[in-house]
Amino acid sequence: MVLTACGAGSRTGAETAVAVACDFENPPQATTVNVLAYNSSAVDPFTNTMVKSCSHDNVTVKHDPIDFGGQVQKTVATLSGDKGSYDVVETYSFVVATYAAQGKIQPLDDLFAKYADKYKLNDLSPEMLKGMSYDGKLYGLPMQAQTQVLAYRKDIFDKLGLTPPKTFEEMRTVAKKIQDAGEIKYPLALPWLSNADIVTGFGAAMGSQGTDYVDDATKKANLTSDAAVKSLEQMKSLLPYMDPQVTTFDQPKVQQQLFNGSAAMGIMFSGRMLDLTLEKNSKFSANFAFAAPPKVFADSPKQYGALSIDGWSLPTNTSVSPDLLFQLIAASVSEDASKSSVPAAYPARIGMATTANTPYAAAAEDSIKNAPPLQPYPYIPAVGGAITPIVAKVVTGGQSIPDGTEQMQQAVEDILAKQ
Repeated sequence: MVLTACGAGSRTGAETAVAVACDFENPPQATTVNVLAYNSSAVDPFTNTMVKSCSHDNVTVKHDPIDFGGQVQKTVATLSGDKGSYDVVETYSFVVATYAAQGKIQPLDDLFAKYADKYKLNDLSPEMLKGMSYDGKLYGLPMQAQTQVLAYRKDIFDKLGLTPPKTFEEMRTVAKKIQDAGEIKYPLALPWLSNADIVTGFGAAMGSQGTDYVDDATKKANLTSDAAVKSLEQMKSLLPYMDPQVTTFDQPKVQQQLFNGSAAMGIMFSGRMLDLTLEKNSKFSANFAFAAPPKVFADSPKQYGALSIDGWSLPTNTSVSPDLLFQLIAASVSEDASKSSVPAAYPARIGMATTANTPYAAAAEDSIKNAPPLQPYPYIPAVGGAITPIVAKVVTGGQSIPDGTEQMQQAVEDILAKQ
């Protein structure tokens, strides 16, 4: 996408911005609000609407384009000092607890109550509000959910008489049939980047079996559990059906595999599904269909999935009025703004995404209902960071499963001991 000027400071695509009511009390002096959010077709509508609608009178809202990795790095940096570079930051359900526990983002409950009627905030999903909360307090205003969805080539599936897999065993069977038919050499595409995404896959496999990294009630690590061992075994079982370079693939690279026809099915977050259906992106755009991700085993209680909620948080170290900032983020998730994000996003506002306006809506709804529960604990990011390289080494054969699980268990126990 070509990045063009949008409103008063964003250089992201203006076509995703709508004008909504953003009526705040005009500050007496010129005020610049710097917004940190990564660029994607699912996030841009909310960011661009904030820039376009809330830049007026003495307020100028600025947003510069940035990718996800850069946004994560800048978030850490801006929240670290006494004064940050950003006044509004995009946050996610898996980091809200950490930042809240550290006092780096502000509780929003009083402002939510004050402006609930004006911005119809009670129409936001209660589940997503809960996902952006910690210790009973709201720390992020949700904009959208990202949930894992299986995208597949319906033309190939129909030709071979296949249906979307509901278990890992079925996924292996489907992939082998596609291979044996000579359709695609590596039919399955998963984002298993060795220094990031692969731990999401591991967590999804454990969560499918009903086991978290840590039992929070007892603070007992579960990395040597039967579920952890089986997760690694099942992940390794998929390798014959994936590109040998799978541990270099993040979500955009999986998306590219589907675009260019080098994969027949892939599991990604829902925010990337719409792009598959656009003719400008792929000659196969009319052939994609969507389903909820499979379970690891037929008797697994949950699907191989992950639910991430995206929202807006206010840094504790901003010098801009929290009241003003809250009205900006509330306007960005208004009814009109949320409507404009469909079908690229799955908005937090109830009833926006439907099967009539979003091709992957049914799959996303199924996935949200059957995704493993969130683990909203301050230590989870540290746990994920510690076990990621070990998961990658085990999956790629550089370390045995027994050695890897023991090493992960010790690493997580060390983290928990410091809590």
